Amino acid sequence: MVEITASAVNKLRQQTGAGLMDCKKALIESEGDFEKAIDYLRKKGQKVSALRSDREAKEGVVLAVANDAMDEGVILNLSCETDFVAKNEEFISVAKKAAQIALENKAASAEDLSSLSYDNITIGEKITEMVGKIGEKIEIRRFERMKGGCVVPYIHSNNRLAVLVAFNQSKSDILINTGKDLAMQVAAMNPIAVDQNTISQNVIDRELDIAREKAKAEGKPEAMIDKIAAGALQKYFKENTLLSQEFVKDNKKTIADVLKAIDKDLKVSDFKRVSLSI
Repeated sequence: MVEITASAVNKLRQQTGAGLMDCKKALIESEGDFEKAIDYLRKKGQKVSALRSDREAKEGVVLAVANDAMDEGVILNLSCETDFVAKNEEFISVAKKAAQIALENKAASAEDLSSLSYDNITIGEKITEMVGKIGEKIEIRRFERMKGGCVVPYIHSNNRLAVLVAFNQSKSDILINTGKDLAMQVAAMNPIAVDQNTISQNVIDRELDIAREKAKAEGKPEAMIDKIAAGALQKYFKENTLLSQEFVKDNKKTIADVLKAIDKDLKVSDFKRVSLSI
């Protein structure tokens, strides 16, 4: 049997909001696997606020920028150890310049970005220089690039969260304004996909399994289990896909309604959301 430590139980509790004993039992049943433990809690009907994979940096800044044509954009998360450094003007300035360099040089990854020129040295060398000067671990934790007809950047919460939203049509004032609204929606509601067609089958199967187990735990009739699970899946789509979510500025509309009112052919082709763990 895997040893379940108090720190592991506390970590799961912090990630999910579930009770200590429930978290301990979930970890025991899941042999210490955090993802399985979260699923176990959900199957038992507990409401958990599990952190998603984008919430992984401890401190730092997250910046989003787009080019002048607004058909390409990048998100850069430059991480550090303390909030004090994250608010340092020099640290923020380096992050902003690195993001712009990444955009202009079409960097495809953090590794590409590290090798690009920053004044007379590389960005990787500039980061090493800052580490020596500041005395904290500093690294490019996340890097995302996006192309589209119109790519709109948005930075939220004092450089702690950034979003890119891409449309299938070219830059225009109405798309820029709508893009900002949708980016704020993504920042606030954290959808996992544009629509249900872009959710992987693995996620769908997982949600159906969780819904079935939850219904069984609640004593629902066996003949109703699949129907209940299907209903739960539709609710999951509504809450977790961008187009199906209620618009935060007007809850009488969905995001799909907002797009349709502008142009029936207007679509969100993609979005990216990166945040610090807060």
